[in-house]
Amino acid sequence: MIVIEDVPCPAPGPGEVLVRVANAGVGPWDALIREQKSIVRLALPITLGSDLSGVVEATGPGVSTLARGDRVYGVTNPEFAGAYAEFSVARANMIAPKPESLTFSQAASAPVVAVTAWQMLFEFAKAASGQTVLIHGAGGNVGSYAVQLAADAGLHVIATASAEDAPYVKGLGASTVIDYKSQRFEELTPKVEIVLDTVGGEMTERSFAIMAPGGILVSVVSEPMVPPNAPVDVHAVFFLAEVTTRRLEILTALFNQGRLISRVGSLLPLEDARTAHEMLASAPHKPGKIVLTVADLD
Repeated sequence: MIVIEDVPCPAPGPGEVLVRVANAGVGPWDALIREQKSIVRLALPITLGSDLSGVVEATGPGVSTLARGDRVYGVTNPEFAGAYAEFSVARANMIAPKPESLTFSQAASAPVVAVTAWQMLFEFAKAASGQTVLIHGAGGNVGSYAVQLAADAGLHVIATASAEDAPYVKGLGASTVIDYKSQRFEELTPKVEIVLDTVGGEMTERSFAIMAPGGILVSVVSEPMVPPNAPVDVHAVFFLAEVTTRRLEILTALFNQGRLISRVGSLLPLEDARTAHEMLASAPHKPGKIVLTVADLD
């Protein structure tokens, strides 16, 4: 059960900052943590939320890169908790100055999903200009960032998405968008060096058939198993995002240069956090990241 309660204001410890929260992003991992189904195990009760944006209220010992009044965005801590609050303590090495081009709500929508896409493409797949990438779930929050990053880096982007999301995904830079509900992507896709998988299940299994020798499949859903009949030297990896100041700074530059855009979906007040989680569980909501508004700091 999600309830709103008054609790004492936390204090930052060594390497931490206290953030006056403007907005907090809502992600599927929040629901998994609440339901005790996540790899991250926290004893209840907890304050949910990882993604946040806001203003630094105070700094803890050893923090020299941030100061009171700085506008920031990022993630609270490795436990992915504490952001659904008026004041939240965050690790200084997991937040960064907010992109000037983004509002606080836009900034709060980005950290985990944008860093996930960046890591998938450049740190695990080692993507390079001229390669072909197939992105599953391209209309989703991670997938849409992956499309933008891949197109910006000069890759040929093939995407699977719903017919409703196809125009949006094309506008992000995909050269081909395949309707996963009515078309089989393996019948329409040439051999690809990279598959980015945000969907899992049979989409993962079917992807190996169109991978070029030496290709890689990167999943953020589950540990993928390479079938015996896969092309030579194909490999697959699964990982959990690691949000750091350095990665956020790379993304900040892209946002500020207009090479990357965010997509806020439903925007709700903090007291409607329960409604936000109902949206995660399939209640109607706008396309894009669900974001909670805590304070108007823009």
